[in-house]
Amino acid sequence: MIDLSLADSTLIVLYFAAVVYIGYRAGKRQNETSNDFLLAGRTLTLPMFVATLVSTWYGGILGVGEFSYKYGLSNWIVFGVPYYVFALVFALLLAKKIRGTNFLTIPDKLEASYDRKTALLGSFLTFILVTPAAYVLMLGILVQLIFGLNLALSILITTFLTTVYLFRGGFRSDVWVNAFEFVLMFMGFAIIVLFAVNQFGGIEFISRSVPSLHLTWHGGNSWQYISVWFFIALWTLVDPAFHQRCYAAKDGRTAQWGIVVSVMFWFCFDFLTTTAGLYARAALPDLNQPMFSYPLLAEVTLPSIAKGLFYIGLLATIMSTLSSLLFISATTVGNDIVGRISLNGNRQAVVHRWTKFGLVIGGIVAVGLALAVPSVVSIWYTIGTTIIPGLLVPVLAGYFDRLKISSNYAFAAMLTGWLTSSGSLIYGKLNEVEGVPAYWFGIEPMYPGLAVALLCWGVGRVKGFLQTRSSGR
Repeated sequence: MIDLSLADSTLIVLYFAAVVYIGYRAGKRQNETSNDFLLAGRTLTLPMFVATLVSTWYGGILGVGEFSYKYGLSNWIVFGVPYYVFALVFALLLAKKIRGTNFLTIPDKLEASYDRKTALLGSFLTFILVTPAAYVLMLGILVQLIFGLNLALSILITTFLTTVYLFRGGFRSDVWVNAFEFVLMFMGFAIIVLFAVNQFGGIEFISRSVPSLHLTWHGGNSWQYISVWFFIALWTLVDPAFHQRCYAAKDGRTAQWGIVVSVMFWFCFDFLTTTAGLYARAALPDLNQPMFSYPLLAEVTLPSIAKGLFYIGLLATIMSTLSSLLFISATTVGNDIVGRISLNGNRQAVVHRWTKFGLVIGGIVAVGLALAVPSVVSIWYTIGTTIIPGLLVPVLAGYFDRLKISSNYAFAAMLTGWLTSSGSLIYGKLNEVEGVPAYWFGIEPMYPGLAVALLCWGVGRVKGFLQTRSSGR
């Protein structure tokens, strides 16, 4: 499907080698403390904060290529605007609060705000939420496309290369590699857009070569469909990568402004990816597999060397997210589950050791899920729909005294929100008609899960208010 020169292949191999080298070099600077291994000593400056957050939050590049090929500018609305909005909400309302706690993870906050059982359930849901299975699959597909390897072998090789340096340097290695990949992802897409403009022309070529709906904000999608993505973007508010980087920032101001600046970079990168998708549709109007629109556009646009650099940009975009989510998975195992239930007096040693074991556990789970469910969209949809309703209400309420509820109601909101959405999803899949799931009352599973969680929160708030009034008398 694609044709790489020896120079292109060499560049790609050198990229993988550079990732491992940078990760190992960064690991030399770490101390043997949980604070350093899990959060790089809470020393992230604004440039490093922005580089690691921007690169981590933009891993689904093949899905972005598919959507922009099919729907044009709507890609910016669906995969851009909702996330800008909730990222800015996060920056304004949560970033300083999170940094001010000096915790390590979301479950640490859940235990402080509620109790241990809520933190343990939150740890389990967090582990599922951050499983990098979708990115393991995407990276494997891309490496299979580039080198012609078996998909399973591609997945195993790339997961190993993404994991190996994290054993040495933990979060610090992840951050330094993310910063390297941040530069490469922008460089790769700047290259393909500039070459496409030079070869095909500017906006005039796109406007006469793509369907008219591709140049509208909705791309032919209904407003109901687009509005759903605003609910899915609620993921941002409980995303462990956002919380982790705020915990690791040198201060609250860095965390807050780091997110604001990151939104600006996401806007620029969305411009590049959407433009590339429009050029792919204009130049290659009859693709059978739109997921490969970016690689196939590179085939008809880029010369040797430039093509290799573009593929490196694609790989960097995915690998930055994969490594970060894999490390959060490991942290969840080491700090939030084993560290929380361990009776060993030296908790720091337990956390450090089990976080490294967690890299293996998280990798195995991700690889297994990627091979069992070879659909990126299905993995995203299933995880987001079932887990967000369980985490959203208790996590947000924990940061605001006026919203806080008792531990029993927080646990109930988390458990019932998760089980309700999961039950609806399973029921719909088991009773689907002609491939269309039959969800309860025809409602997407996320909505009843959120409704039940909010109901538990509401009852908890009313009971808390009545108890306060009673004690006040």
